[in-house]
Amino acid sequence: MLRPLDARQLDACVEGCAATHQQLLAVVDELTPQQFAEPSLLPGWSRGTLIAHLALNAHSHIHLLACAARGEVGQQYPGGPGAREAAIEEASSWSQEKATAELRKAVYSLEGAWAGSTHDTWLGTGTLASGSVVAMHELPFLRWRESVVHLTDLNVGRGWDTWPSLYVRLELERQKMAWAASHAMGLTQLPKVALQLPENHRLAWLLQRADVDGLPKGLGF
Repeated sequence: MLRPLDARQLDACVEGCAATHQQLLAVVDELTPQQFAEPSLLPGWSRGTLIAHLALNAHSHIHLLACAARGEVGQQYPGGPGAREAAIEEASSWSQEKATAELRKAVYSLEGAWAGSTHDTWLGTGTLASGSVVAMHELPFLRWRESVVHLTDLNVGRGWDTWPSLYVRLELERQKMAWAASHAMGLTQLPKVALQLPENHRLAWLLQRADVDGLPKGLGF
């Protein structure tokens, strides 16, 4: 079921994501060549690969918004998962200079696309890489998620304890519903151990960015 448009929440997510974009760009600008080539916290991905993914993800959102502006239901990654993986593989070979420039260009192009979107565009829909259909007004939150969590995945000292409080609150609401939908009747509530955790820690567990004794793996994203 598609969420209704909440203009105030949309604005808050745009503002929050733009702030995280600036943190991301500042971190990427300061990486040495050695740090750029080192592994991220995502298995098999270097920091360079993760930076390339963040640029490509921004372009995928721009594409979805452009399709919605034409009244079309776009595919986040035309060509499907194989095309997405091939693009990431190709982009993982970008030089540090190119990756940094592409990320900055993608970030500002996406923020420009947000600024240029009309009410009708925000009400349009698109299909995510997961196959889920989503309203365009959800994209700023989804991009905020990508930026916040992958900033931690870069392993540059920005842990889950630094995640913005509004992002955490909004994400926990979604993860709670996702947990309930993925479990059988009677098991739809989060485990007691999880509910006793501070909110940032609970969310990190749900997104598979923290292991907690006595709890299974979280749902991830």
